[in-house]
Amino acid sequence: MASGDKNLEMGSSPSSSSSDGWKERIFLPTLLAGVVGGGVGLVSKHRKVHGLVNISTTYATNFAIVTGCYCGARESVRASRHSEPGDLMNSAIGGFASGALLGRLQGGQMGAVRYSVIFALAGTTVDFAALKLQPVLISFKESFHGDDGGWFRLPEWSPIQVLDEEALAKKEAREKQLYAQRVLGSDNKE
Repeated sequence: MASGDKNLEMGSSPSSSSSDGWKERIFLPTLLAGVVGGGVGLVSKHRKVHGLVNISTTYATNFAIVTGCYCGARESVRASRHSEPGDLMNSAIGGFASGALLGRLQGGQMGAVRYSVIFALAGTTVDFAALKLQPVLISFKESFHGDDGGWFRLPEWSPIQVLDEEALAKKEAREKQLYAQRVLGSDNKE
C-alpha cells in the first residue's frame, strides 16, 4: 500500500490544506449575507407592494447567492494559485470571475463587464477592510474572555464587579455593621 492510499483510507486527503477553514471563508459569510439581506428586506421601500415576507426572502436569497458565488470563486482562485487566504489578488480575480458569471446571467454581455468590475472592486474592498479589522475584532473578542477561561469578563471600570472570597467577606462584614447601625438608630428614635 502506498502512502497516498493510507491517507485516503484514513479520511484525510493529501491536499487537506486547500479545504481547511472553508466554513469561515465561504459558509459563514454566505449565512451572514443572507441575514443582512433579510434585514435589508425588512426596511425596503418595496415591502408594502410585494409583502414583507416575500421581499425579505428575496433580498436574503439574492445576498446569499451573490456572496456564496463570490466566496466560492475567491476560494477557487486561492486553491489554484496556492496562496494564502488573506491575499487580495484572490479577491480581485474571484470578484471579477463571479461578477462576470452573475452579470452574464442577469444582463447579457455588457452586464458581465459591468458586474465583473463592480464585484472585483467591492469584494476586494470588503476583504481589505476585513483584514484591517481582524486584529481589532480579535482583541474585542479576547476582552470578553477572561484569563480564567470564563466566557465573559467585565471591564475594570465597570461598577459591577465579581468579588473573590476575601472581598465578599469584607462586604458581608460591612453590611452587618450598617445593619446594626440602622437597627440601633431606629431603636434610639423610639
